[in-house]
Parts: sequence; C-alpha cells; structure tokens
Amino acid sequence: MSVYERAKRHAWLMWGVLFLGFAFIVAVDDLAGHSDLAFAAVIFALVVANARILTFQCPRCGSNLFFRGPIVVPWPNRRCSRCDLDLTTAG
Repeated sequence: MSVYERAKRHAWLMWGVLFLGFAFIVAVDDLAGHSDLAFAAVIFALVVANARILTFQCPRCGSNLFFRGPIVVPWPNRRCSRCDLDLTTAG
C-alpha cells in the first residue's frame, strides 16, 4: 500500500472520529444539559487519534503529506510538495 493510501485512510478515520465526537457531544448535551466535559473528552480523542499525522512522510525527502508549508490540511498530497515524487505509487 502506498504512503498516499495510508495517509488517505488516516484522513477518513479522522473524519469518522470527528463525526462520532460531534454526535457524542450532542447526545451528552441532550442528556445532561451541558457538554463541557464531553467537549474536552472529544478534543482529547481527536488529538490522540491524529498523533499519527506526523508519520506520513515522503519516502524520498521526508516532507509531510498533510503540510503545505506551515499550513496543515485535512487531505494528503498526491505528489510531494517538495520533491514532486508521485506518492500514489511510492511505498
């Protein structure tokens, strides 16, 4: 599986965690009337789930697939932004 495919799976996982977190906050807010602790728990879960983002790097130059310069984006590059390697075929 290419590094792009692995990064794409991570992006879909993060969208799923975000959706489940939103549903959890809404459910807790309906049941308890406030969602401060639920919000904090979801933020913590998102940070832990997204820790892997730093491992998706170009095999040639080490540039991260989710970074465009200093900006982090929710979807990985198909081509390396630094060395222009095709990441859909690179391992």
